[in-house]
Amino acid sequence: MIDLTKLNKEQLEAVKTTEGPLLVIAGAGSGKTRVLTYRIAYLMDEKSVKPYNILAITFTNKAAKEMKERVEDLVGERARDIWISTFHAACVRILRRDIEKIGYDKNFVIFDTSDQKTLIKECQKEANLDDKNFSYQYLISEISKAKNQLITAKDYLRQNQTNFRLAKVAEVYELYEKRLKENNALDFDDLIMKTTELFLSNPDILVYYQDKFKYILIDEYQDTNTAQFTLVNLLAAGSGNLCVVGDDDQSIYGWRGADMRNILDFEKAFPGAKTIKLEQNYRSTGIILNAANEVIKNNENRKSKKLWTKNEEGEQIQLYRADDERDEAKYIINEIKSIVDRGQKYSDIGVLYRINAQSRIIEDYLISEALPYKVIGGLKFYDRKEIKDVMAYLRVLYNPMDNISLKRIINEPKRGIGNTTLENVQKIATENNVSCWEILRNVDV
Repeated sequence: MIDLTKLNKEQLEAVKTTEGPLLVIAGAGSGKTRVLTYRIAYLMDEKSVKPYNILAITFTNKAAKEMKERVEDLVGERARDIWISTFHAACVRILRRDIEKIGYDKNFVIFDTSDQKTLIKECQKEANLDDKNFSYQYLISEISKAKNQLITAKDYLRQNQTNFRLAKVAEVYELYEKRLKENNALDFDDLIMKTTELFLSNPDILVYYQDKFKYILIDEYQDTNTAQFTLVNLLAAGSGNLCVVGDDDQSIYGWRGADMRNILDFEKAFPGAKTIKLEQNYRSTGIILNAANEVIKNNENRKSKKLWTKNEEGEQIQLYRADDERDEAKYIINEIKSIVDRGQKYSDIGVLYRINAQSRIIEDYLISEALPYKVIGGLKFYDRKEIKDVMAYLRVLYNPMDNISLKRIINEPKRGIGNTTLENVQKIATENNVSCWEILRNVDV
């Protein structure tokens, strides 16, 4: 049995309100992950819900891993049968089982940003679009925004046929979708869009998952977009037992298509929904919370709440208004020296900056003062060339229709195969509606 005495009054109410739609407004540091994990444990221990009837969605793999570990601490190995994952990981599992119903093979591959860039540039070239007027970044962004709103290439053209610029984007979008299909590939945005398409075109599959997931929990609901909202709506229409946790004051993914109306209008979308606010903060000092409350109360279109804490008041907040980036860097260096002089270690100090471009001037000053530092981030493991090359070989073995991966490794290591040859192979493959691999394996050497 789980120990519910560790929960405050509002947390306990959120854990025990298991039936019907529930909106939990969780301020920063208010224990939302504890509520989610204890709610899952409560469903299993007190309500005898089977672990495979629970779906818990969060936004990052790291958050999903943490949630799995914390649930396992509460209920043991039974946690392994719960679907705890990101939206995209859950959709991959669903698509691997039934994607053939919408015309793809189950061994589809998922194109990352590098593959996407390569394919978009090919489509851009085929559509005779000048990169100066239509950059691949712009095209990717527009297509991504459309997919996050569940707008197909045909719908996009129909909506924008009188707009010259967007009509050109629609042309690339249509070519891009055709090339993805030829490669038996999906991009990141497709994972949710295709799952929604699968559900809408195959009611029996939707009913299967509605019956399977009798209790659905969604974390960071303020950052969901139209596609994610639609997917959740479809799944929750079965049991109606949907619990979403979020904070409209912490929405950060507007640039990815996140729609704040999903959380602000939750009660309208799900009539009879109950709302619980978690306002006690366990993480910050009183000074920090008072400052935060003064800032966020000015936000428009928000659900009112006021964070409070039993923690100590803490130190006053200091603000330094720098004249320029160099003055800012000098201030940071002087503060670091002062902190170290007071007995702290360099490893105790962190410098946060808003964009990567800001790091250069700070690094210049750190180097000039001979201060040790380490930049967190940089090139990810799977973005390294040698790793992407190996992955491309494996993907071609798994899915020979993947022309993008094939083109990456066909001349790696060097085999004397030029771009002209590759373009001719692609042309023949397109004309015969087959993969490049099929053309190459039938070449009479």
